[in-house]
Amino acid sequence: MNWLHLVSYFFGGIFLANAIPHSVSGMMGEPFQSPFAKPSGEGLSSSTVNVLWGFFNAVVGYLLVVCVGDFDLRSISDVVALAVGLMLISLFSARHFGQFHGGNSPERS
Repeated sequence: MNWLHLVSYFFGGIFLANAIPHSVSGMMGEPFQSPFAKPSGEGLSSSTVNVLWGFFNAVVGYLLVVCVGDFDLRSISDVVALAVGLMLISLFSARHFGQFHGGNSPERS
């Protein structure tokens, strides 16, 4: 097992997870934070920008997982590398975007 393949799967997981909120927000016609907003990552981008950004993330994630090495769903190390990338960016996103959408407040029900 080449460790660079595991790094690729880790980052593939990050890109695949990042594609979800941008694509969903864009398809719902909702603005959402993106790197292209002012200030970057805090301001809102249009739904069209988010669909395009989500699609770009999905393509990069696909390329990192499918086209690098030989990703195997039966390989624990391959799946763990992908899952750790997915989980870490998901937790980061929950904390970061929660401050704008009220998701970090423990009092909220």
